[in-house]
Amino acid sequence: MKEPLGKKPELLAPAGTLEVFATAVEEGADAVYIGAPALNARALARDFSLEELAAMIDYGHRNGVKVYLAMNSLVREEEIAQLVELLTVLEKLSPDALIIQDLGLYSLVRNFFPSLPLHASTLMGAHNSLAVQQFAHMGFKRVVLAREVTLGEIKKIHAQSPVELEVFVHGALCFSYSGLCLFSSYLGGKSGLRGRCVQPCRRRYTWAGSGKGQKSGYFFSMNDLEAIDQLGELAHAGVVSFKIEGRMRSANYVGSVVKAYRKVIDAGSEVEAVLPEVRRLLHQAMGRKPSRGYFLTPQPADAITPFQSGNIGQFLGKVVRKKGGKVTVDLQENVEAGDRIRHHHEKSGERKSFTLRSIDLAGKVVSRAQKGENATLLLSGIEADIGDSLYKVDVRKRREIDSRKTLEPKGFRKKIAQIQQQENWKNIYRKLGIISPSRSGVKRNAAKKHAKAAAPTLPIWLKSGDLKIVAQNMIDNPARLLVTLDADTYTQFVRQKNKRHLAKILTWSLPPVILEDEVIFYRKAVAELRGMGFRQWMIGHIGQLQLFQGEAAKKATHGRSGGRPFFFGDATLNVLNSLALQFLKRSGVAAVQVSMEADNQLVQSICDQKKKTEVGMTIYGRPPLFTARLKPDFFHFNRIFTSPRGERFELVEKWGQTLALADKPYSLLGQVAELKAAGLNFVVIDLTFHRLHKKEMASLRRTLSSKGKSRSQNSFNFFRTLQ
Repeated sequence: MKEPLGKKPELLAPAGTLEVFATAVEEGADAVYIGAPALNARALARDFSLEELAAMIDYGHRNGVKVYLAMNSLVREEEIAQLVELLTVLEKLSPDALIIQDLGLYSLVRNFFPSLPLHASTLMGAHNSLAVQQFAHMGFKRVVLAREVTLGEIKKIHAQSPVELEVFVHGALCFSYSGLCLFSSYLGGKSGLRGRCVQPCRRRYTWAGSGKGQKSGYFFSMNDLEAIDQLGELAHAGVVSFKIEGRMRSANYVGSVVKAYRKVIDAGSEVEAVLPEVRRLLHQAMGRKPSRGYFLTPQPADAITPFQSGNIGQFLGKVVRKKGGKVTVDLQENVEAGDRIRHHHEKSGERKSFTLRSIDLAGKVVSRAQKGENATLLLSGIEADIGDSLYKVDVRKRREIDSRKTLEPKGFRKKIAQIQQQENWKNIYRKLGIISPSRSGVKRNAAKKHAKAAAPTLPIWLKSGDLKIVAQNMIDNPARLLVTLDADTYTQFVRQKNKRHLAKILTWSLPPVILEDEVIFYRKAVAELRGMGFRQWMIGHIGQLQLFQGEAAKKATHGRSGGRPFFFGDATLNVLNSLALQFLKRSGVAAVQVSMEADNQLVQSICDQKKKTEVGMTIYGRPPLFTARLKPDFFHFNRIFTSPRGERFELVEKWGQTLALADKPYSLLGQVAELKAAGLNFVVIDLTFHRLHKKEMASLRRTLSSKGKSRSQNSFNFFRTLQ
């Protein structure tokens, strides 16, 4: 560790079970975060009951440990009533904070449950000082920064931050910026922003066609973050909370990691003396291969090991022989009967875990085998092939201890029942227009049904990443032309002769990721463009409202052609409910796109409750399925890569970021009449990732005129249910 810690930051641990929660407290966590029922970004884990939540909050507070509740899932419109009931109970249980990402949930808490402190989840995408300042303005007490920020960026953000900063220091890394990954949702409706991610980034992919470099591998499967050596630098950069990822990890993992970080934090200037024990504990935790993440460089060389799958656990070895239900492995780690093992099928990418029942060494059944030995293991009904990998993910000894470690949630049944009997949610139901207050099914008052117009048309907003779109006759009379503002399009604009004319027809769209060092450019560009008369702006992140504050913005406002800006919200604001729409309208955002993840029933229910907000949706384009900062040398940009199931995607570089696009566009062109009848006010056709060559333009015109009936196009989640 280069620098001593000084004042001790908070050590924040995860817990997905009662046993893990107790382990985290016992091993020295200052705070523990747990998932609220069905509304957290680890929804694949078992839900806690209200009695269990009460027991953990009580146990934590009695032991001087804070308890934060993760409610960081996006909220569907029909889940608002459930949310109200839950919040009325949680308010009485007094957790130390709620960790959230949904703007509708934010609005609900601020308006009706103001005593609950709020932390902005990493899923809210705080990767610059603009976001942190905006969240401070909104009343958040703490912001969890994006995992992609560097130490240098943290220092700059902290210098402008009026709120606490928290960062992840250990655990899983997502390839995409959190809050901007649509990959899992696109492939099957299981949204990572709603805690249902099936981790497509962990699969093996193959580059299509011939070319140099590695043909196939785990190109997007990130190693685990391990920042044990950067804690001092992070503390001096302004971080007040060190967060460990892992609400789906075992008690062995959480206990070992918490103990390791506790030792470093408490060691002070004597940290070198405890490092050997710390290294042993972290190895014992059985995570993935470690990486220092983005703290030291925006392009960490140790972030991905493309020839090795991204499984958690200690790598036991590859299958060298198989017979019946048994496989032979040259062991890379010790193993014991009763340990938990994960099998990774290399060809399909499928992963299954089992408890090891039998070990055979040279024809003799034994209870344990050592690293370096050639052991035959019973796979317990799992079919394996030669070359498949095995990982040890938990150990028998720790699992036996865990089974005896419990809290007592039964003692809180009476308290929960008394809170629920008060029915405090009824008044909130009335104010929100919710009827039928029962847990079996609550509904909201539906707005008057929109009359179906005779002509199946809606105003079309045409979007591009190239200023040339202004001169292209792609469709007749688009209602709005949007161009993404970046260094390239700004240079294009500067070269234009008739700039004032563009101010009448053009809306500038801001990309969802603006790195801290780019903020200066965007502040200057926005101020200059406003001074030239540009008043209409599409924001890709709520923090971008801050670009229109401050001295530069005031100068633009008082300029000859300035004036109050009009804001529109891009799909990357991740809106899935009407409360989010209403909050954005109060914030000055006049028209908002709902998320492209939304299904048709969800679009209808949002429109039924939208009130006076203008609502639209992108109906054609190639949306980024992930947006990432990493650009390792084994990436091949502008090239197709395929999944084990034959799905095709293209890797491109845009706005300084790595993006994965579906090979073919997503289209709802054939559903315009249905969308108009549902109540949408406009639709967006996004040509950002279409090359504006003559042949491509001709093909696009044919596609647009055919209303999207081509078999090569898909409808994302529109005709299935977003989970």
